[in-house]
Amino acid sequence: MRAIWLEGRKIRLRDDVPVPEPPPGEALVRVHQAGICNTDLELVRGYYPYAGILGHEFVGTVQQGPEPLRGRRVVGEINAVCGRCSACRAGRRTHCERRTVLGIVGRHGAFADYLTLPVENLHAVPDDVSTDAATFTEPLAAALEIQEQVPLHPGDRVLVLGDGKLGQLVAQTLSLTPCDLLVAGRHPSKLALLGKRGIRTGGPDTVAPGGFDVVVECTGNPDGLGVALSAVRPRGTVVLKGSSPPVPLSLRERGDLWTITERHPRGEPRRCQTNPVVVRNGGRDTVPPLRNGEGARG
Repeated sequence: MRAIWLEGRKIRLRDDVPVPEPPPGEALVRVHQAGICNTDLELVRGYYPYAGILGHEFVGTVQQGPEPLRGRRVVGEINAVCGRCSACRAGRRTHCERRTVLGIVGRHGAFADYLTLPVENLHAVPDDVSTDAATFTEPLAAALEIQEQVPLHPGDRVLVLGDGKLGQLVAQTLSLTPCDLLVAGRHPSKLALLGKRGIRTGGPDTVAPGGFDVVVECTGNPDGLGVALSAVRPRGTVVLKGSSPPVPLSLRERGDLWTITERHPRGEPRRCQTNPVVVRNGGRDTVPPLRNGEGARG
C-alpha cells in the first residue's frame, strides 16, 4: 500500500508498505481522508523520536472487523491501551503505561491506504455528517476535553491564548459555555473569524495580569506559559494544550499557587477522548472556519 513514511526527520512516499493485518480485537480501516496536525509537523522536526507512518486525524471505512462496523465510515481514538496496567485499572486509560498512539508512538498512522486500531477505539460517523466535518473529530475532542477537566461556571473569566487552529477550536467550544471568554492573539484576520461568531477577542495588550480564573494556553510557544501564569489569578487554573519544547517551570515566581491541569511534554502527545463526533448546527455539518474562506484540515 501507499504510505507517507517518516524516518530520520525526512518524509517520503512509499508504495511498498504491506497492508497491516489486524490482530485480535482490532479492525482494518481503509482511510478516506486524513488531517495534518501541528503534531505531525513537529514530529518531522524531531519533537519525538518516531519512525513510521504519520497521521492521527482520519476518516475511513472498516474493511475487516465486527459486522456492525463493517462497511461503515468511522473515526478513531488515537490511544490504544492495554487495559491491564495500574492506570487502566484506575480508569485513566489515556495514561496507559503501555499505550501506543496512532502515528505518534509505536503505531503506524493514518497517512496510508490502511490502518489498524482496536475496535473499542472506533466510532461510527452518522450518515448526515460529511467526511470533511468528521475529519475534525480528534482535534475537536482535544478541545472539548477542557470542559471535562475544568468545571466552568457562569461568569468565570476565561482566557484563550493563541488564535491558531487549536486556539480556534478551543475558543469555539468554550463559547458554548456560560463563561466570560476572551481570546488573545496576534493575527487580526484569525481573530476576525472568531469575532464573526460573537466571541470577544483582543491583542496581547488586552491580557490583564491576574485577571482570569482560567487560562488556556494554545500558542505552542515556550513563552506562552509565562504569559499564562501572569494572566491567571491566585489559585486559578492554567490549561496547557499546545505542544512546545520543554520549558523550566518554577512556582516560586509568585507567592501563591496555580492549578496546572494539563501538560503534554515531549513524548506525551494530545489525547483524543470519546467526545461528540463533530460540531453540528441545525442538523447540518459545520466545518469550523479555521482559515478565511476554507475549512483547514489539521
